[in-house]
Amino acid sequence: MGKTNLRLAMRLKRKRRIRRKISGTPERPRLSVFRSARHIYGQIIDDTRGLTLAAASTLSPELKDQLAGLKKVEAAKLVGRLLAEKARQAGVERVIFDRNGFLYHGRVKALADSAREHGLIF
Repeated sequence: MGKTNLRLAMRLKRKRRIRRKISGTPERPRLSVFRSARHIYGQIIDDTRGLTLAAASTLSPELKDQLAGLKKVEAAKLVGRLLAEKARQAGVERVIFDRNGFLYHGRVKALADSAREHGLIF
């Protein structure tokens, strides 16, 4: 097994372990984060209805012009802010954080901290 396959397998193992314990409800939906090499995505999901209530990413049209020249951690902070704003518009204040098997540092932590600063409670 190659190094990247092993890394992915370990992340998916962590993801399954986390998802056994947490699930989004209408009162406290799940804030799920996905990180690729170039982009970061966040969505707020009500798992009981299978519905995405709010979503934001570095590909969001609202952020496109602000991201030029920013480092990936700074871009993740902007995504967290936008996600918190969209969540408030959808009537969501409290969420459960799902790091999706990624380690809680760097871009994942930046998105989470920014979402907290801008009004989400978790």
